[in-house]
Amino acid sequence: MKLSGGCNCGQVRYQIEGEPRRVGLCHCATCRKQSGSAFSFFGIWPRAGVTMSGELACWPARAGGERFCPRCGAQLFCWAEGSDEIEVKLGSLDTPPSALVPSYELWTLRREHWLAPQEGAAQHTRDRPADDD
Repeated sequence: MKLSGGCNCGQVRYQIEGEPRRVGLCHCATCRKQSGSAFSFFGIWPRAGVTMSGELACWPARAGGERFCPRCGAQLFCWAEGSDEIEVKLGSLDTPPSALVPSYELWTLRREHWLAPQEGAAQHTRDRPADDD
């Protein structure tokens, strides 16, 4: 699998090689505010499989550093220092991420009552256990 994406203004670009380790939805307050929506849709890849260009700004959050374009503000990535994984915000892909289906949901206690659980996806009331790969 080869995917590409970037920010709204084009200053940040990235390419992804390989399959995601996992794909998820998060309904936590931070993800809701950052996405401006009811949840965040993301994929987790090995950091070695993602190449990027352009300047990123970082907001330190609970899950790691949220990386975004300092020019247009588009949310793009999250990673913790020392981790070999990178979270890619799937709405930033150049093509719709239709083939990437969530395998889990986080913070379901905050999921809107009018959103149904994703069929076949593991449901986590809060964070996903660290050993749950």
